[in-house]
Amino acid sequence: MTTHYDALIVGGGHGGANAAIALRRFGFDGSVAIVSAELDPPYERPPLSKDYLAGERPFERLLFRPDAFWNGHRIELLPGREVTAVMPSGKTVGLAGGDTLSYGVLVWAAGGRARRLSCDGHDLARVHMVRSRADVDALRAELPSTERVVVIGGGYIGLEAASVLTKLGKQVVVVELADRLLARVAGRALSDFLVAQHRSRGVDVRLGASVLRIEGEAGAASGVRLGDGSFLPADMVIVGIGIDCCVGPLVAAGAAGGAGGVRVDEYCRTSLPDIYAIGDCAAHSNAFADGAEIRLESVQNATDQAAVAAKAIAGAPEPYAAIPWFWSEQYDFRVQTVGLALGHDQVVVRGDPGAPGFSLLYLKAGRVVALDCVGNVKDYVQGRLLITSGKIVPVDRLGEPSVPLKSLAG
Repeated sequence: MTTHYDALIVGGGHGGANAAIALRRFGFDGSVAIVSAELDPPYERPPLSKDYLAGERPFERLLFRPDAFWNGHRIELLPGREVTAVMPSGKTVGLAGGDTLSYGVLVWAAGGRARRLSCDGHDLARVHMVRSRADVDALRAELPSTERVVVIGGGYIGLEAASVLTKLGKQVVVVELADRLLARVAGRALSDFLVAQHRSRGVDVRLGASVLRIEGEAGAASGVRLGDGSFLPADMVIVGIGIDCCVGPLVAAGAAGGAGGVRVDEYCRTSLPDIYAIGDCAAHSNAFADGAEIRLESVQNATDQAAVAAKAIAGAPEPYAAIPWFWSEQYDFRVQTVGLALGHDQVVVRGDPGAPGFSLLYLKAGRVVALDCVGNVKDYVQGRLLITSGKIVPVDRLGEPSVPLKSLAG
C-alpha cells in the first residue's frame, strides 16, 4: 500500500522542519509529513560544531519542537527512511527497502552529505565528519582517548571544531589547501585575524598544504601525510571540506540542475511539476549576487526559502528576496556576515583588525555589498541598511568607527 500526503517534505533539517511549520502557519490544511534518512526528529545543525561538540548543550535542546508540537499540528515524522527515487508522472517517491509514498506537492529539503576525501585512508576508523548528530556522537565518544587532532579544511566547520577541541585541551593542527583561511568567502584581513587567533591559542595552522593520504595502524587513523612529505601524527582526523548536494533522485527524475544542486525559480519551484527545492541544494538567481545563480549553505537561506515554498503551496506566493547572512562562533568571539561579497572591488577596514570589534566592508562600484563583523553586532545590524539602500558613501566615512553606519544609510 502506498501512503499519500498532500505535502511531502524530504529532509528534516532547517529547511524541512521550517517548511512544515510554515505550511500550517500559512493555512495549509492538508496532510503533511517529513521523511528523513536520519533517525532523530528535526534538530538544529549549527550547534553540532560548537556547544554540542563541546558537551555544553544536550541534544534535547537542539530539537526544533517537542513531539507534542508535531502531533498537535498534524505533521507526521517519518524518520530513518531514505528517498531513493522520485517518479513525477505518478507523484510518488521510492524509499530504500522498496516502499513508496505519494504526494500532492513535494518539497525537497535533503541538503547535502559531508564531502569525503578521495585519498588513501579516507575510510579508516577515527576519521570523522561534522554533519549530523550521529557524526558528532561518534567523534565525542573517542575524545577521551584522543590527544592529537588533525582538522583537514580551514572553512567555518573546521575552524569551529578546532576552537572547541583546543578549549578541551587537545593538540590541534588545521590543514588548508589554499594560501589563507576562508579564501572563497572572506577578505584577507579576516583570514589573517583568524589565523592569528588560532595560532595564539596553540593551533598549528598549515596553509597551502595538500593531503597525500591518511595513514593508519590496525585499521584506525594514526596520522596525515602531506604533499610535501611531512607527517602529522593524529589520534583523530576531522574532515571539513564542504558538502555534496543530495539531489540524485531529483536529477534522475529530470529536474534541471545548477550550481551543484537543482535549479529553482523565485518561488522555489523546480522544473518538475509540483516539486519544490529549498536550502543548501537549491540553486537560485540571487539579487544580492547581481542575479547570478548560486546556492547558499546557511540557516537563513533554508528558513527563508521554506517560507517562500510554503506560501506558494498555500496559495499566497511571494518571491524570495531575503538578504543573506551567516555567523560563526570561535573561542570568545563571533563572526557575523551580511550580504554577498562576490565580485567586490574594494574593501574598507573599520576598526582594528587585530582584535574583536572590527568590521570589513566590501564595496562594488562604490556601494556596500557585504560586511564581515567580528565582535561588532552594531555594525552588523546597521550594515544591512547600507546594503539595501544602495547608497554610495565616501570611503573615509565608512572607515571611521565613530560614525554610525545607520547615519550613512539614511
